[in-house]
Amino acid sequence: MIHLLSALMIAAVITGTAFAESGHSDHGVPRLSDQAKTIVTYEGNTVTLTFGPVDLPSAHEGELAASMPKHVFELPEDMALVGYRSAVFTKDGTPLPRQYLHHILLINLDKESVSCPGEPLFFAGAGLEMSEARFPSGYGVKLAKGQKLMTIAAFYHGVPPTKDVMASFTMDMASKGAAVQALDVYQVGVNVVCYSQFPKRRKDETDEGIEVRPGVQVDRAPLKFRMDGCVKFAYPHGHDQVLLIALENTTARQTLLRTVPDVAPDGAFLSFPPHQVYQSTRGFGVNASDDYEVVMVHHRPLQDPHLNHGMGNYLLYMTPGQCPADSKAAP
Repeated sequence: MIHLLSALMIAAVITGTAFAESGHSDHGVPRLSDQAKTIVTYEGNTVTLTFGPVDLPSAHEGELAASMPKHVFELPEDMALVGYRSAVFTKDGTPLPRQYLHHILLINLDKESVSCPGEPLFFAGAGLEMSEARFPSGYGVKLAKGQKLMTIAAFYHGVPPTKDVMASFTMDMASKGAAVQALDVYQVGVNVVCYSQFPKRRKDETDEGIEVRPGVQVDRAPLKFRMDGCVKFAYPHGHDQVLLIALENTTARQTLLRTVPDVAPDGAFLSFPPHQVYQSTRGFGVNASDDYEVVMVHHRPLQDPHLNHGMGNYLLYMTPGQCPADSKAAP
């Protein structure tokens, strides 16, 4: 998901109710041919975005990823996003390894981010993890007819030459007329997730993440929430060699999220097993008063000569305000 959050975040300023993009959307990521198309289809309670086909690697040798042209679309009616899933494959339908996907971003240009003031809302996406998101029943992210939604997809270069590579992102919507409690979407990470904070990034951090040195590496970042909320779903994102991502309330000395991926013997990322992707109708509380910390742990084999960059992020889907009194404890 999150080459997602920092590799291609959109700098924006509020102009009335709309947002104007800055040039950061192209920062460090070469653009694939404008002939590479994005198609949006509507069927029942799903909205599917299909990207490609493209041939990989592209002509920009030495670059990590190449991005599809940005695509802006509108929904035909008010809808509520209740889950999403992604896939990467060839034009004939043959599945490809998840390493072919760099990221898919879904951004609401007409709504301001809670976690990144002055920037548009990043409300869903997927990266290397390609985990399926399914919010607890009765909850969803509300999207209005006429809002400008932007999607961006990017593919990796570090893959064998492959023709007709495609990706898809399917958004599951609530049934028409179903009662849905609105979720806010909040970004947190060890690496910087808000464009306005990019100038303050660590010296060892780039758009690709924080440099992972040989051996065990623990990285932390302090966090203050800008709202009180009750987290119902947490979508994690990490890269190869990640061993752990966590969210902790350092004031209350509580570990709120502890996410451990399944990895190959060499540390290559395989997946976040479903039981490691937090979702609960009960939820857990965060607030604007306490101090928090996001933590990520990596292990890079000592003999691995390849430079690697790591991220540890969550997209937190939360209801505003406090949790019910019986759900304040960590899950």
